[in-house]
Amino acid sequence: MLVAIEGADGVGKATAAARLHARLTAAGRNAIVIGFPRYGETVAGVTIGRLLAGELPVAASPHAAAVLYALDRFEWRQAILDAQAAHDVVIFDRYIASNMAYQAAKMDGAAARALMDWILALETGQFALPRPDLSIYLDTPWEMARELILRKAQRSYTDRAYDEYEADAALQARVRANYEAMVAAGLLAPWRVVRASEDGAMRDPEVIAAEIASHIPTAAR
Repeated sequence: MLVAIEGADGVGKATAAARLHARLTAAGRNAIVIGFPRYGETVAGVTIGRLLAGELPVAASPHAAAVLYALDRFEWRQAILDAQAAHDVVIFDRYIASNMAYQAAKMDGAAARALMDWILALETGQFALPRPDLSIYLDTPWEMARELILRKAQRSYTDRAYDEYEADAALQARVRANYEAMVAAGLLAPWRVVRASEDGAMRDPEVIAAEIASHIPTAAR
């Protein structure tokens, strides 16, 4: 079973993926976590790092950036297929929906939805990447997420507090709106919404992981 942990920056996707992995492993399941982008491990991943650090000498259009993120996964496609064959559950820390949400956030109206559809066709069609069986949208307000970004460990691609996407509050708001639209439309995979925060505070990561695990069918746990 392929489970994608999705959401905007700062909502705790990596932590949720790690805690879910630990929970499934403790229950006797054979699980693995694969995170994207693969900074420093793929040609596209290296380029994405430079893009997010503001180091590319040319601007990347939404379509060009979308191809980079899709290519990063395509370069890792065989590793995904191998993991799928060898494990009960493959947990993605960001997957195809992330590309759709972020790149479409740079466009307006019908053009944004058209770009999401184009990315979906690129990644699952031309690049033949497997669709997730379940996507989890971790939802939390941007104001809280912004503070959590500052607590992140040093990133491999930048020494700044916020990368190019994280620094753009308007972009982050549109990313959240795009995720909500994908959830409502059931794009790419069945979705479940898990609140990362409650009453102005982040929820316990173990509670979040337990809620995510509850959405995984018993046969996959």
